[in-house]
Amino acid sequence: MTQTVAAPAPEVAPSTPAAGPQDHRRERRRHRLKLLALHASTLLLLLSAWWFVTAMEWVSPLYLPPPGDVWDAFVRANTDHPVAAGSDRIVRGEQGYYLWEHLIASLQRIAIGVGAAIVVGIPLGLVMGTTWLGVVLEPYLNFLRSLPPLAYIGLLIVWFGIGDTSKVWLLFLAAFPPIAMATISGVHGVRQDQVNAVRSLGASRRQVLTAVVLPASTPDILTGIRVATGFAWTTVVAAEIANGIPGIGGLAYLAGNQLQTALVIACIVVIGIAAILLDLGLKSLEKVLVPWRGKA
Repeated sequence: MTQTVAAPAPEVAPSTPAAGPQDHRRERRRHRLKLLALHASTLLLLLSAWWFVTAMEWVSPLYLPPPGDVWDAFVRANTDHPVAAGSDRIVRGEQGYYLWEHLIASLQRIAIGVGAAIVVGIPLGLVMGTTWLGVVLEPYLNFLRSLPPLAYIGLLIVWFGIGDTSKVWLLFLAAFPPIAMATISGVHGVRQDQVNAVRSLGASRRQVLTAVVLPASTPDILTGIRVATGFAWTTVVAAEIANGIPGIGGLAYLAGNQLQTALVIACIVVIGIAAILLDLGLKSLEKVLVPWRGKA
């Protein structure tokens, strides 16, 4: 009688546990730390190169002051200090305002100008994207978009004076075209089968607009608002050329006229950091309002 010998069972490799949410969070945290270390190293390298060039006096301090002078100008612009060495007269910041007050004044103008552009640009973009008015008005919108802000700052001053009204109008005109055009692009990108589906269920034109077109266009609209805010922020110096005090752009322009290079660079750094923070804030808002973007 033949005895059957059972074949040995094949070895099964131990399964690797699936990465859970905690592992993904740990990986994202590690990635952020690497990015932070990279940015810090790059910044340190640039500051070292800047300091070395100025220490070797390869460039005149009138054109490129050392980092220490820029820091001193920043501190001076945010404190009360004597108007001159040995003087008993104390002045407040620069031009009678602290630097952060100049920044707040510019941000207020940006908020009003961009806010008005949002209120006007989104409804007009929706109308232009869904009706025949788009064909009629789009060439004029493109014309307005192609104009540099300095082309009509003089005209706005003639119309509205050198007060805040002309500055807000300039920022509005800088922000309005990107928002309107982004809205039109978002409307044209809506899938027609979605529109037909709600129409087949008896939805009215207004319901189609509010329930389908507007939500589907929101990612493009938010992108337009980000672009418009950045464009308006780059226009702030042009807006504040005339009577722009208080204002960070006006202070940078006035400091340049007075050959205060360190203060100009301090203003430029503040303008750049403020722009980055504004964009980060709008990115965070976008994640809250359209969390499905890039996932569906």
